[in-house]
Amino acid sequence: MLAEVVVVIVGIISAFLVGLVSRRVLGGPVGWPRSIIVGVLVFISGLPFAFWVGRQTGTVSTDGHLFESSAFIGILVIVVSVAWTFAIGVAVLVGLEVLLPTRPLVNPVDVIRGALAQRRRTRRYLQILQIASRHGAGFVFSGRARRSSDLSTSQQRANAIVETINASGVTFVKIGQVLSTRRDLIPEPYLSALASLQSGATTLPWGEIRGAIESELGRPIDQVFASIEPTPLAAASVAQVHTATLLNGQKVVVKVQRPTARAQVEADVDIILRLARRAEEQTIQGRDLRAESVARGFTTTLLDELDYTVEYSNTEMIRSTLRRIAETDRRSLIRSAGSGAVRISVPTVYPEASSKRMITMDLVDGTPLSRASDRLALLSDDERHALATGLMDTVLEQILVYGVFHADLHPGNVILREDGSLGLIDFGAIGIIERSQRERLATLLLAASNEDDIAATDALLLIVDVPPEADIDSFRHDIGIVLTTVRHRNGGSGGSIFTLMLDVIRQHHIALPSTLASAFRSFATLEGCLHVLVPDFDMMGAALDRVPTLLLRMLSIKSLAASTQAQASNTQAYLRTLPRRVDSLMTQLERGTLNLRVRGLADRDDRGFVNGIVGEVVGAFISVAAIVVAIVLVVAGSGPLLADNLHLFDLLGAVVGFFGFLGVMRVVRNALVRRGRR
Repeated sequence: MLAEVVVVIVGIISAFLVGLVSRRVLGGPVGWPRSIIVGVLVFISGLPFAFWVGRQTGTVSTDGHLFESSAFIGILVIVVSVAWTFAIGVAVLVGLEVLLPTRPLVNPVDVIRGALAQRRRTRRYLQILQIASRHGAGFVFSGRARRSSDLSTSQQRANAIVETINASGVTFVKIGQVLSTRRDLIPEPYLSALASLQSGATTLPWGEIRGAIESELGRPIDQVFASIEPTPLAAASVAQVHTATLLNGQKVVVKVQRPTARAQVEADVDIILRLARRAEEQTIQGRDLRAESVARGFTTTLLDELDYTVEYSNTEMIRSTLRRIAETDRRSLIRSAGSGAVRISVPTVYPEASSKRMITMDLVDGTPLSRASDRLALLSDDERHALATGLMDTVLEQILVYGVFHADLHPGNVILREDGSLGLIDFGAIGIIERSQRERLATLLLAASNEDDIAATDALLLIVDVPPEADIDSFRHDIGIVLTTVRHRNGGSGGSIFTLMLDVIRQHHIALPSTLASAFRSFATLEGCLHVLVPDFDMMGAALDRVPTLLLRMLSIKSLAASTQAQASNTQAYLRTLPRRVDSLMTQLERGTLNLRVRGLADRDDRGFVNGIVGEVVGAFISVAAIVVAIVLVVAGSGPLLADNLHLFDLLGAVVGFFGFLGVMRVVRNALVRRGRR
């Protein structure tokens, strides 16, 4: 009984050792279950095979208990025979790896969680497909209209898409609203149709909203607010807005995110990214639009908008630009005539009464421009023109000089306040442009103001991502047509220069960075606000006339001096190292030790890759050579006689062939298994 137990234990240990050695020899991961199984087979068959070889060569007696000749030779024959059994096992492992590559073990919890997520995703897919089919937008997924007679025009297809989006929930509505501002991606009439999307929703009961507020505050409402109006001021698919009063008497608004909004958005974002990836892989339009990258940018922005701490930070950044503009105005007389008296403000946010899903800010008294026609009618033409000029100057300066601006400046987000000033609200999305891009954008606008199509095209080519197949001459021609048309038409009707440029960019399948797309979009939406204030306001003429002045402000003596000083400091640091570099170079030349390093192999990873390839090639040659030498030795069958049927060269051939065989298996495994995993 004890002997059997010992044999089992030794067998298990041997199986693990064989598996471990196999993984080492093959130089890569091999599945442990198959390694152990092969190890057991080697253990079971190794010694019987070794004794059989011993009897055939005459080194072991027929009863298997005594060595016929030298005990050393007998033991050596047994070891080599067992080693070859192991080599055959390694070959079996290589074959299994080629046919059935090792896969990482999957956590059962992850499997169950993934299956549940797949089930929810599939149900949501089917729901969206059902909604699309019901509204006649199934062609979005199938590539053709199911009822072509009902959807014979682009306008009808656009309306079907909008109806589908409105019925699909908050995520698709928000993405559609963002797409409605990307004229560089979406053509008409889809653009106008998407602009009609509404994110309104039924209101949640006050008890549910009260619980959400107290959960976000971490304390009772009456410890922060003196009162809150239970009836919402506004309700959208993501949040509700309630008026309230702080303990100090300050009138505020409280925007509270719906409890289920984020979970729904995160679930739908996964579907949108998958659909975008499929569209990019399977359709020409998806590839032209870079659908997956665009969708990822949109969904990231959408998730950021669900974090109200981001909105708080955005509000403070816009406030900073307004403060800097006001300070600059007090020190200079650069502002346009009549705009200096216009004050633009943003509401104060109260961090102690805000969180990731709730934000509290000042109640901005007044009326949005989208509903202020009666109040505007009471103002004189000069007052309305001053408001339009002041708003235009501020937004232009924010974009070109400071690089931080409101990314959704439609008439509903601009408030005509009771004191005649303007207020900005809703900073869920802002645009940020680095200085180098602002300088190129200013150059573009300056060239446009001079109707210089060559300079304008060159400036655009420094901004956009131009595909290799783009026709630059045709692109320049179309930009020139836009500049000439806008410059000489009457009253700026027929679309702004910015929307027309976006049309040209889209038609040439040129990718515009999202930050610059936000700037162009803000220019276009700003024009809508200005036309509410002054219906015939010529934004193109007024804005382009302001560009040279703003360019002077961007390139002020102070900023130029600071940039020059920074460049001089970098140059000085480089020059200080130059003598040492020259001396080192001359010394190496004198000693004949100057080395030239190929840039392509300068990186450590590149050198490692080349070294690995060279090592594998050399190893393959050595292994094949060893097998050839082994075959020659065995076939020769000469040398001193070690046993009745065993010559020295036979034994040497078996040993050399063993190592050559393992080397070949390693090369085969690395070549075939890696290729299969690409």
